[in-house]
Amino acid sequence: MPKLLKDKSLVDNGWQVLPKDFSGSLPDAPCFVPLNYWLANKESLQNPDTIGVWLDADQEPEKFAGDIEKLRHLAVNFPSFMDGRGFSIARLIRERYQFTGELRAIGHIVPDQLFYLSRCGFDAFCLDALSLGDEAEPHHQLEDYLAAFSVTYQACVNQEQPLFRRR
Repeated sequence: MPKLLKDKSLVDNGWQVLPKDFSGSLPDAPCFVPLNYWLANKESLQNPDTIGVWLDADQEPEKFAGDIEKLRHLAVNFPSFMDGRGFSIARLIRERYQFTGELRAIGHIVPDQLFYLSRCGFDAFCLDALSLGDEAEPHHQLEDYLAAFSVTYQACVNQEQPLFRRR
């Protein structure tokens, strides 16, 4: 079963991410539906415990701003580890729309990004496509990447004041 880094520990990922062009009936398992599918079918998708919505990097959260408070699970796709638009989307979702549920990073992320992803508001990281680099270290502690730095200067989602205000 695929793994998920959540609450600073590895857990089994029981959620399925449906493809961007998905149409048809939903599986029985918990799933993330693409944003366009949600917008077209939201009246019939009323189980926030087993249905989440995922956005691609080129989609804006404004498209479903009125629905964000009804959801408990959101995911943002990173089509490439060099595509940083998901960082901005996460901050918008957390700060502007006050989303308090699980915000998951999916797609192509690398371990070096986990600390920064968490500062932008992500609290779960799908490890299906996580680039682990050298296969010689299969037991590398991914949780350590979340604590890469002990002091941060800037304000962020999980630290609302910059360092000079905290002193």
